[in-house]
Amino acid sequence: MATEIKAADVKALRDKTGAGMMECKKALTEANGNAAEAEKILKEKGLAAVAKRAERATSEGRVFVRQNGNKIAVAEITCETDFVAKNEDFVALGEKVLDEVFANGYTKIEKVLEDLVLELATKIRENMTLRKLEIIEVPADSAAATYVHSDFKTAAVVVISGSNAESVKTFAKDCCLHLAAFTPAYTKQSDVPQAYIDEQKEIFSAQMAQDEKVASKPENVKAGILQGKINKHLAEICFIDQPFVKDDKVSVSKKLDEVGKSAGAKLSFEKVSLYILGK
Repeated sequence: MATEIKAADVKALRDKTGAGMMECKKALTEANGNAAEAEKILKEKGLAAVAKRAERATSEGRVFVRQNGNKIAVAEITCETDFVAKNEDFVALGEKVLDEVFANGYTKIEKVLEDLVLELATKIRENMTLRKLEIIEVPADSAAATYVHSDFKTAAVVVISGSNAESVKTFAKDCCLHLAAFTPAYTKQSDVPQAYIDEQKEIFSAQMAQDEKVASKPENVKAGILQGKINKHLAEICFIDQPFVKDDKVSVSKKLDEVGKSAGAKLSFEKVSLYILGK
C-alpha cells in the first residue's frame, strides 16, 4: 500500500531543500514518505543537474571583502546569471565563506568552503565556483581600507605602512576609490613586463613612421619622442603615476608624500590590489 504523502511533509521538505513542491512530492513518494531519504534523493538529483552544467560559463557573481582585526579576506564567487548573483542566498553564501575563513584561519580555498558553494549550487541548480580567496595581513602601524563597488563586481584593498593616523586611513580609502574608478593595470612602472613595453615601442614606432613630420626628424630626436610616448603611456596605466582621483593636479605618489608629511611619517604602499570579477 502506497504511503500517504501529506502536504505538510511536502512543505517541510521544500522549506529545507528549496526544491519545487512537485519535486518534493515525487521524492517523498519515491522514498515512501521517509523525509531523510527524500532529501537525499533531491540532493542527488541536484548534484546531477549541477554536474550537467559544470561546463557552462560562470561570468556573473560577486566579490566579497571583509576586514577582521589585522586581516582582510577577499573572496570571489561566480555563478551563471545576474539573477542568482543578486539572490539573498547567494549573498549569504559569500558571507558564510568569510565567516568560515576567519573562524578557522583558512588562507587558501579549502574543500569545506567549496562544499558550501556546492550545497547552494545543488539547491539552485546553477553552476557556481569559489574562484578566488586571498588573505591580506595588515602590519602594525599601517592604515588599511577596503571598497566594494555598488555592482559588487569590483573591489579594492589598499594598505599603507608608516602610520595609522586617520588622515592616512582616509587617503587609503580614497586610493581604493581611485583604483575602482581608473582600474590601473599596474601599481608602479617596475611592475610592467619588459615584453609589454617592447610591444608598445613597436606600436608607437609604427605610428611615428606614418607621420611625415616625425619621420623626417634625426634619429636621436625620434628616440626622444618615442621614449616620451612610452613614459606618458606608463604614467597612464600605473597607479602611483596617475593623477590622484581627489586632486588631479598631483600624482598618487605625490599625494602619498603630502599625506605622509602632514602625518609626520614616511609612508609607502604595502598593498595595492584591484579585484574585478572574472579577472
